[in-house]
Amino acid sequence: MHAKDVMTANVVTVSQDTDIRTVARRLIERRISAAPVVDRDGRVVGIVSEGDLMRRAESGTERHPSWWLELIAMPEDKARDYVKSHGLTAKDVMTREVITVAEGAPLAEVATLLERNRIKRVPVVRNGKIVGIVSRANLLHGLVARETAPAVTLDDAAIRQRVIDGARQAGIGEAYINVVVAGGIVHIWGGVDSASEREALRIAAETVPGVKAVENNVGVLSPMQKASWA
Repeated sequence: MHAKDVMTANVVTVSQDTDIRTVARRLIERRISAAPVVDRDGRVVGIVSEGDLMRRAESGTERHPSWWLELIAMPEDKARDYVKSHGLTAKDVMTREVITVAEGAPLAEVATLLERNRIKRVPVVRNGKIVGIVSRANLLHGLVARETAPAVTLDDAAIRQRVIDGARQAGIGEAYINVVVAGGIVHIWGGVDSASEREALRIAAETVPGVKAVENNVGVLSPMQKASWA
């Protein structure tokens, strides 16, 4: 699945000149945590989130650093905090370095971006113009949709290869394991270094389409046992 398959297309946006009270009201009314800021052509120039509106002079939540932090603070940082807490429009408080994705971005890529940059949502753009937004919730929607989709059944040989590929992905070598598949039932034999690897093998088998059952006969080897197998 891709970003276009799970994105919210009806995106609530604001202009750079939208006053912050209007921005806050839209976030509350639409029950969203952020709104992209767009120019007249619909191009994303920033994003305003709840976090950008938390430290405000009007609500008495602006930052008041201790005296020693004041001494070491850079003038640029103090000025930036002042703009955030006293600015009147979206362009004053918005985050300008906006991470975006294309419609065809795989969901794995989107999830990696959210995790790596510690953000909760990412705008989806086409030729620079916003066409949607993908949030963490949208990724969960995609997961649920995949679970309800018809399963593709593989034959025994294809199942075996998928299990072996999954083992490799989990960092488990083939030297001490063997996979046998008969009638959709996966039998795994051999030994591994840890209980975690044994569980990874089980999951590698259970997640393959067409698997009816898994017989996990793998043991956890001690260093001495492993040496005797070499």
